[in-house]
Amino acid sequence: MQALEAGLTLFREGEPGNDMYVLLGGSAAVCVAGAVIEIAGPGALLGEMALVDSSARSATVITRSRCQVISMNKRQFDLLVRESPEFARHVMGVMAERLRRMNAGFAEAMRELPDRGRRFANLLSKESAAL
Repeated sequence: MQALEAGLTLFREGEPGNDMYVLLGGSAAVCVAGAVIEIAGPGALLGEMALVDSSARSATVITRSRCQVISMNKRQFDLLVRESPEFARHVMGVMAERLRRMNAGFAEAMRELPDRGRRFANLLSKESAAL
């Protein structure tokens, strides 16, 4: 377990992700493009996406208070996934819930700003087609 002071950057958007964290105590701000999109509290998983898909960090996480975290590297993560299907389902559930929140936010933006939302949706479609 690690104790972290308030105001510490746990990781930054765009960095390689070699570890994920379980927030045992305290709170942390999850930021994308400089905007706080979530306040994580005890029990939150932080940085799991980078371990799942081996991509760069999609967010920056900054502690808001003194925090206690447990870190887990890719080897430990893979072992837990193999040995505990419940853990794997929990991680997928966390990611699914975040995706649902983002979808709801996108739907709200589409209702409020139809032209901008359509342009964003078209951009996403073009990027998806390129993959």
